[in-house]
Amino acid sequence: MITIEGYIISVRFRSDETGYTVMDFESDGEKFTAVGILNIAEPGMTLALSGDFVVHSNYGEQFSFTDAEEIIPKDTLDIERYLGSGAIKGIGIALASRIVTKFGEDTLRILDEEPERLAEIKGISGRKAQEIAVQVKEKRDLREAMMFLQKYGISLNLAVKIYSKYNIEVYRIIRENPYRLADEIDGVGFKKADEIAFKVGINVDSDFRIRSGIIYVLQNASREGHTYLPKQELIERAMNLLMVASEEIEIQIDNLSMERKLVFKDDDEGETRVYSSYYYYLELSAARDLMGLKVNFKKDKKIDKFIADFERRNKIELDELQREAINYAACETPLVVTGGPGTGKTTIINAMISYFEENNLTFVLAAPTGRAAKRMSEVTGYVASTIHRLLEMNVTSGDRPEFRRDDSDPLDVDVIIIDEMSMVDIQLFNALLKAIIPGTRLIMVGDAAQLPSVGPGAVLADIIKSDMIKTVQLKHIFRQEGNSAIVENAHAIIEGREVSTDVKTEDFFMLKRYDSESVISVVIELWMKHLSKHFNVSPLDIQILTPTRIGNIGVEHLNEVLQKYINPPKDDKAECTVKDITIREGDKVMQIKNNYEISWYMTNGLGFTTEEGKGIFNGDIGIVEKINKEMKMVKVLFDDSKFVYYSFEDLNELELAYAVTVHKSQGTEYPAVIIPLLQCPRPLMNRNLLYTAVTRASKCVALVGDENVFRTMIENKNELLRYSGLSERIKEVAQD
Repeated sequence: MITIEGYIISVRFRSDETGYTVMDFESDGEKFTAVGILNIAEPGMTLALSGDFVVHSNYGEQFSFTDAEEIIPKDTLDIERYLGSGAIKGIGIALASRIVTKFGEDTLRILDEEPERLAEIKGISGRKAQEIAVQVKEKRDLREAMMFLQKYGISLNLAVKIYSKYNIEVYRIIRENPYRLADEIDGVGFKKADEIAFKVGINVDSDFRIRSGIIYVLQNASREGHTYLPKQELIERAMNLLMVASEEIEIQIDNLSMERKLVFKDDDEGETRVYSSYYYYLELSAARDLMGLKVNFKKDKKIDKFIADFERRNKIELDELQREAINYAACETPLVVTGGPGTGKTTIINAMISYFEENNLTFVLAAPTGRAAKRMSEVTGYVASTIHRLLEMNVTSGDRPEFRRDDSDPLDVDVIIIDEMSMVDIQLFNALLKAIIPGTRLIMVGDAAQLPSVGPGAVLADIIKSDMIKTVQLKHIFRQEGNSAIVENAHAIIEGREVSTDVKTEDFFMLKRYDSESVISVVIELWMKHLSKHFNVSPLDIQILTPTRIGNIGVEHLNEVLQKYINPPKDDKAECTVKDITIREGDKVMQIKNNYEISWYMTNGLGFTTEEGKGIFNGDIGIVEKINKEMKMVKVLFDDSKFVYYSFEDLNELELAYAVTVHKSQGTEYPAVIIPLLQCPRPLMNRNLLYTAVTRASKCVALVGDENVFRTMIENKNELLRYSGLSERIKEVAQD
C-alpha cells in the first residue's frame, strides 16, 4: 500500500448511499483515475490517498484507495485551486485568484475567522461575504461531524442522515442520549444506539436506555407479526435485552404510557396488553373505517336470473354457498369470501366481475404482491394491480409507506375486489380503507387457513373472528382434471385427517429419508433433474419450501448447498460477498424487507424505459442480472419485468432464494414445490404451515423426509401464536 498526495480534478461518479467515488485525480503533475469511499468529494480538495494501483478489466489502470485524509491546502496555489473549483458557490476562478492575491497563505484563516474582510475585495459585497462565510462554516461543520460520528462506527450514509436531522446539536445528543437516534432516525436501531451509548459511557440502567429498549422490544415483536405484547411478556423480553430489574422496566412502561407512547388494553381474562401507540391506533382506525363501509343495498330481483345465465354461459353449476356469495356481493358490503383450494374462489370472482359489468358498475382488482396480482389477471382476464400501486404509493422515507390515494383523494370506483387477503397486514389494510369512500363495495377473498401476513396483524382471520362482517365460507371441493391429489390432501391436512405417505401420485408423493444428508441429496436430484424435466421448466421455477431458517434443512444452509449445484463460480460470472453470503450473476434472490424508497423501472425490447416506480417488498423474488464491481452496484430483475439497482451496501436486503421459508412463499404459486421435512422447532411443526406449503403448488408437491414429522404437523392444530387485536377493535366500534 502506498500513500499519494494530490487534488481532485473532477468527480465522475459518486454514490450518495455509500460514498463510493470515481474521480480524476492529479499528484505531482500526473493525472489518473482514483476510486474508493469518500465522506465528501469536491473538485479542488487536497487529499492523501492510501491504496494501490490496479488494472481494471474494462477501465484500465486506476488507483484504488482504502483510506483518504483531507489535507489543508499548504500554499497559495492549493488554496486558489480549491476556491476556484466551484466548491463554494459564488467563487469562480477569477475571484479565487483575487482573494488569494489579497490574503495569500492567510486566506483560509480569513474565511474562517474574519469573513467580513472579503468585502475588501472588488466584486464582493458585505452580503456576499457573509454568504461565502456561511458556506465555509457549513462545510467545515459537516466534515467535523462526519469524523465525529464515524468514531462511533456510524456509516457514511447514516452519518449524513443524522447530521441532516440534528446539525450542530448532534454532539450533545450523542453524548447525552444517543437512544434518540433509534427513535428518530430510520436505519439506527436500538442495538446501534446501545453501541454508541457504551462508547460514550452511558450507564446500563439509564432511563433513556430502558425506555428505548422497551420500544425496541415492541418493534421486534411487530417484525414477528404481533401488534401488541402481553405486559408480562414485554417485561421478560426487555429484561433479557437490557439486563436490568423488572421493577425498573415496569416504571418506564408506565411512564411511556403516561406520555401516550404506549397504550394498555385489558383482555377478557384481565391480562394487560401493551401496544405501541402506532399499532393501537392503526387497529382502531382500520376498525372504524371498515365498519363505516357497511351498507345494505336494495336487493336485486334479477340476481337469480343472472346466476342461471352465468352457469349456462360457463357450463358449470354453482353450489349453494357460491350462489350465496354472489347474492351478498350484489346487496351488501363489506364482504369476505374464504375457502381452500378447489372450492371455487376464482369462479366466484369471475361471476362477480360479470355481474358488476352487466350492471355498469366500475371495479378494480388488486392483490398484496406483484405475483399474486399477475395470477389474478391471468385467471380473470382483467388487469389486476398490487394494492401499493392501486393506492399510488408516494416516495417516502423509513419503513412506513405513504400513499397518494387516501381520504383526501379516494379511489373513484364502485367495487374493489382484493384477492389473497390473508397476506394483507394491518398497515396496508388501514391504508386501503382510508382510500375507500362509503358506498363503495369492498370484497375480500382469501384462504383463512393459510399462515397470516408476513407483516404485523392477522387481518383476514380477525375480520372473520369478529363476526361483524358478512363472511361466506366455501367448503365444496370441485373436482377438476389434473387438480386432484394436491387439493384433496390440502383439505385433509387442514381438517386434521390422515394423508397416506405410501400412495404416490404424479402430483403428490413423499420420498422417505431420515437424515439431513439423504434429504438434501434427494431434494437436489428432484430439483435439478426429475421435476424440471417432467414439467419442462427451469429448476428456478421449482421452489423448495422449508419450515425453518436454521439447521441442515433450513433456508440458510440449503441455499448455500443449492447455489453450488445450479450456479457455481465461473470466470465469466461476477460475484460479491455480503455478510458471509456470496451473490453472483444468475442467482435467484429474495427481498427480505419492505423498501418503499428503492426505484424500479421497466423497459421495452429496445431498452427504453416504459414505466418506473418505487418499492420492492418483503418476499419479492428476482434474478441477479449484472454485478458491477467498479460501481459497486447489482442489477436484479423482479417479476420478469422490473429492474432494480442495489448498491453493495444495500445487499443485506437480499438473500438467496433457491429455498425459502413457507411463510415467505405466501401469495405465490409454483408449478412444483419440494418440501424437506425433518424435526425442527416445535412451533413450526403445525398444520397451517404444512397446508400453506402444499397449496403453493399447481402441478406437483414432493415431500422429502420423515413421515412421522409429516403426521405430527397434521396433528398439531396449534397455529403460530400471533398477538393481534383487530377483532376486538371491530367489536368495540360496532358497540359504540
